[in-house]
Amino acid sequence: MSHLEALLQIAQEASRLVMDVYERPFEVDFKGPNDPVTQADRIANEFICNKLTSLYPGVPIVAEESDPASFADFRAADCIFFVDPVDGTREFVAKNGEFVVMIGMVVGSVAVRGVVVAPARGQAFIGDTELGAFELDAEGNRSPIRTSAHTEHRGVRIVASRSHRTAKIQAVLSSLQGANVQALGSAGLKGAWVASGRADAYVAPGYAGQRWDCCAIDAIVTAAGGRFTDAWGDAIDYRAGLANDRGLLASNGHLHTAILEQLARARASE
Repeated sequence: MSHLEALLQIAQEASRLVMDVYERPFEVDFKGPNDPVTQADRIANEFICNKLTSLYPGVPIVAEESDPASFADFRAADCIFFVDPVDGTREFVAKNGEFVVMIGMVVGSVAVRGVVVAPARGQAFIGDTELGAFELDAEGNRSPIRTSAHTEHRGVRIVASRSHRTAKIQAVLSSLQGANVQALGSAGLKGAWVASGRADAYVAPGYAGQRWDCCAIDAIVTAAGGRFTDAWGDAIDYRAGLANDRGLLASNGHLHTAILEQLARARASE
């Protein structure tokens, strides 16, 4: 079994555990203001970490619901896993289906493999920078995916946050004249929409969560022919701090430079 298939199987099994919680009443706790966590996050986190540890002993696992002490030395490793057991917990709590299970794999300094499973939607997206990117439907049928070929500024299709829509994000989106903006829940789905050509770009100009929110989609968007950077145009440094405090930009590649220029103008006008 390839690394990608192994990660897909783990994420699919974790997704079933997540759906077991989703389909019945559950309690919501808060790690901080507007930062919910549920039993699904914790159960999936433990399951994924146990499976990865069994298959890849010694490889650090940077997972959202794990004790940071468990991955304290991850920066020194040749290979690292980044895990978001439920990306889009607000959407999970709202029961709108826009949440995913994500596993990303970094080799050296590059996100090379990613899996995004959206169990409530019956979809999965996988990518390997050497093998390409694919979408799976509820029956497991697999189709190759590519980013869009859209090159015109007008009519660009952008996905942006549903739960984190700030004035800063709105100002940037407004500067992209003629853009068709769709609000979507989890970062995983937004990245998958870009990778599969449903959207031309995912724009998050400010703080955009943690590295486990972007590693999997970085690999999938890249594998699908797109480009993935921070909002300043730099590659994501998975061995630096864990916060995506310089924003994120995923695109089909053709529009990346133009959107980066708009982001720079927005910063200069602040």
